[in-house]
Amino acid sequence: MKNRLQKYKNREAAVAGRFYPGTKQKLRSELEHLFPAAKKRKDTPYQLQALVSPHAGYIFSGEVAASAFNQIPENSSYKRVFIIASSHRYHFNGGAVYNAGNYETPLGEIDVDIRLANQLIRSSKVIVEKNEAHELEHSLEVQLPLLQYKLGNKFMLIPIIIGTHDPDVCKHLASALEPFFNQENLFVFSTDFSHYPAYADANKIDFLTAQAICGNNPKELLTILDKHKTQNITNLSTPLCSWPSVLTLLYLTESQNFLYEKIEYKNSGDAEIYGDKNQVVGYWALACYKKNEELYITDEEKSELLEKARTAINHFIKTGEKAKTVPSGSTGILNEIAGAFVSIYINNELRGCIGGFARTKTLNEMVQSMAVSAACDIRFENLQEKELNNMQLEISVLTPLKKIKSIDEIELGKHGIYIKKGLNTGTFLPQVAKKTDWDLEKFLGHCSRDKAGLGWEGWKTAELFTYEAAIFKG
Repeated sequence: MKNRLQKYKNREAAVAGRFYPGTKQKLRSELEHLFPAAKKRKDTPYQLQALVSPHAGYIFSGEVAASAFNQIPENSSYKRVFIIASSHRYHFNGGAVYNAGNYETPLGEIDVDIRLANQLIRSSKVIVEKNEAHELEHSLEVQLPLLQYKLGNKFMLIPIIIGTHDPDVCKHLASALEPFFNQENLFVFSTDFSHYPAYADANKIDFLTAQAICGNNPKELLTILDKHKTQNITNLSTPLCSWPSVLTLLYLTESQNFLYEKIEYKNSGDAEIYGDKNQVVGYWALACYKKNEELYITDEEKSELLEKARTAINHFIKTGEKAKTVPSGSTGILNEIAGAFVSIYINNELRGCIGGFARTKTLNEMVQSMAVSAACDIRFENLQEKELNNMQLEISVLTPLKKIKSIDEIELGKHGIYIKKGLNTGTFLPQVAKKTDWDLEKFLGHCSRDKAGLGWEGWKTAELFTYEAAIFKG
């Protein structure tokens, strides 16, 4: 490999000695200090797919970055690591993948997968050859020693610098990268968060931005970033410096079964040296996991959700007020962002059914909120306090929506259907097909006409999504 690449020009370390130690010995010593001090790997049954890591000097953000890379399971082996960072010096309409040689750091040479880099350039209009964008860019380079510490040099690198501020270009970049966004490759997205507000403002802004990212909704991220900019926060230069990189990640994950976790947060005001709290830069470590295809909810978690839904309904009917959300004491699916429906039956007669899909609320929050909404379902008679002793609840916990291209992908009884056209939407839970004994045509027709208001055949020109549900009663 290296003999073949001798005719190319390696990208030499440009910020060694400034953003991180410049010699192999000192850099190794720094990393051996950072990683044990950083947050340890979170226990999870899910597969790590991507990391969000900061790119300031290690003296400021090194521990947060190490917390991100600590989420890589021990003895992991990846075919490639894609690092996506935004340019601080060049503006161009796309992403530049380095294809002139390998990358170097004081810890050694990292092989760039030049064959794939050239393939990406040939096959995509938004991935280009612009190697000068890499020459002095620090945001990608500072990730490399951390990777080398965790993985050695046993991976191929795909380094990409994004030069656009156009969300549509980010969406096209995500489409070009999507075939490689799988378990054999790891993706790293480089960004710092707020720049130059006061310490307390940074903490608030950066939490809301991270929350939006973890909601896995590109529009929500763009909305919260615009909101930050209009609030006239003193000295705020940007709420997320490399937002095009993060937006590209969200376009990769938004319609699939992914979970985001907040790992660690600090800002430059927390640094022992140079820790000025008047003007700071924020740093988050985030992890993105590919969730299991099937929902798994323990009997204890089912019981907890049913009890909380019942308590929320009882409180509302008796007092006319919504109770405060009761936090979950578990660390499982109740704390994940997930959609849910709550159905209320009195003496086996349906008296309310309300729900929603995953946005920003955890399953624990969603069930308690939807339980009260179901008790107010205007399609049915109001619940009376005397009826509560005869109340049975049915909770449906939903998998993320999956867009389909053909109705042949719908399996009646297994899949719920969600129909969307403009502002018109409608859904049927998977169990509706079983309870009504409808065939596929009636399942779609009734949902399109009765739920989405699009007419019996309106589904034919609408977007169609499926989902599955874990259903339990009590």
